[in-house]
Amino acid sequence: MTDKTGEIDLVNRDPNGLNSHLGTLMFNDVIGEPDGTHSIDCVFKLSNTCFELWKGLCYKLLTLCCGCCIAMEWGCEFAYIAFYHIWYITPCLKWLEINCGVCQRLYAMCINCCMTPCFESCGGIFHHFKRG
Repeated sequence: MTDKTGEIDLVNRDPNGLNSHLGTLMFNDVIGEPDGTHSIDCVFKLSNTCFELWKGLCYKLLTLCCGCCIAMEWGCEFAYIAFYHIWYITPCLKWLEINCGVCQRLYAMCINCCMTPCFESCGGIFHHFKRG
């Protein structure tokens, strides 16, 4: 992330831990030989070295070739989301809020005019009944 001066932190590149599950991916997390099934020790050690080397090298090559293009695409996607929310979704919500407020007031007036007198009359009838 960037700090207050706009500089990007080249040491802590995942301050929010978005991909912390990948940072600790080691050879032993992927390859494991159970008891009774072991390769030659030098093969196992060399496989570990190859795994770590190629994992790092391929990642660097992929980010070199594709990283900027993918970052550009994600930047466009999030810009589109912001644009859609600012210019479409938020105004639609405000439109619904205004119209639903009017409908709510009309509904309340109808209930108060039509139903409240009936309920008050029924309440008046039962008001005179008392337990003995």
